[in-house]
Amino acid sequence: MLTTTLKLADKYNYLEEKFNIAFNFLKNENLMELPLGKVLIKGDDIFANVQEYTTMPASDCKYEAHDKYFDIQYVVKGKEQFGYALRHGMETQAPYDADNDLVFFKEPSSGGSILLSTGDFAVVAPEDAHKPRCIDNEPCEVRKIVVKVRV
Repeated sequence: MLTTTLKLADKYNYLEEKFNIAFNFLKNENLMELPLGKVLIKGDDIFANVQEYTTMPASDCKYEAHDKYFDIQYVVKGKEQFGYALRHGMETQAPYDADNDLVFFKEPSSGGSILLSTGDFAVVAPEDAHKPRCIDNEPCEVRKIVVKVRV
């Protein structure tokens, strides 16, 4: 699933080579065997963060965003509610952390979520805030690969 506004539709080319490299990695690697942590795909331009965690109540999760990278959030195993809101106008909780390309936001007055289950992914652009790791009905063990694609 990919969601954005028409204003941003022409800004990014989601079919360009860097996205193809990222999707080929997800299709061709043994994702259950990858070690936890950072896995280089194409230097710092494209890499994966391999994660395992137990989903949490949405009230314990935070909206976040990145300036330098897209996220391709791919669920290898498990399921989670994945929050989404447009970043514009959201109130930050702390200044942007350039070293980690990360900023956290206060809960917006409105937002939505999608259910990501085994085999599902969401592409998150820098203009999007997202809230991963949220419970869907009950806690669930999740293995996720977040492929970072430089803008």
